[in-house]
Amino acid sequence: MDILKLATQTRTFRRFDENLPIATTDLHELVELARLAGSARNGQPWQYMVVNDRDICGKIFPYIGWAGYLADWKGPIAGERPTAYILCLLNHNWLKGTEKEAYFDLGIASQNILLGASTKHLGGCRIGAFSPKVKNIFAIPDHLSLELVIALGSPVEQVQIDDIDENGEIKYWRDEQQLHHVPKRKLQDVLIDIDCVIPETQ
Repeated sequence: MDILKLATQTRTFRRFDENLPIATTDLHELVELARLAGSARNGQPWQYMVVNDRDICGKIFPYIGWAGYLADWKGPIAGERPTAYILCLLNHNWLKGTEKEAYFDLGIASQNILLGASTKHLGGCRIGAFSPKVKNIFAIPDHLSLELVIALGSPVEQVQIDDIDENGEIKYWRDEQQLHHVPKRKLQDVLIDIDCVIPETQ
């Protein structure tokens, strides 16, 4: 698939078809993409737990936040909730650099997961807003810290990319047809040219 098309269609999805489970093999293939991602100092400090058991997914769901800009929306209703999660855990025994570097790694790895999900006609949402109670569902050892939850499923919503308007509004929103709009800065706005202040070598 063309990389631009893949990147464009890899959006954040928050509503899914609960009748379409995700196979464990598919989740392992997504973690494989995370494993192959670049890592600062090649420390590779992240580990991943896949969850697709319906009951456990149901235990996770109440403790995660969904869309900060959609104040009146409390998250997906029954029948539209994730059918799988990937829990991203920082292994402090494997941390070779700084935690800041580790979070750069997680950004790369989690994007690989979502790109891979898109090729499987799946979608996902990276969730950092979750209650500490999520951790209590599992017997997580002390050297691991849960830092990110990736919700996954077969999307039942459409996401449209819009140019940011003249007011510079960046908040995503939904219209009357429940089409999810995501404002993005234009290419000419993110490209920048800065003068060099170091004199040329004589």
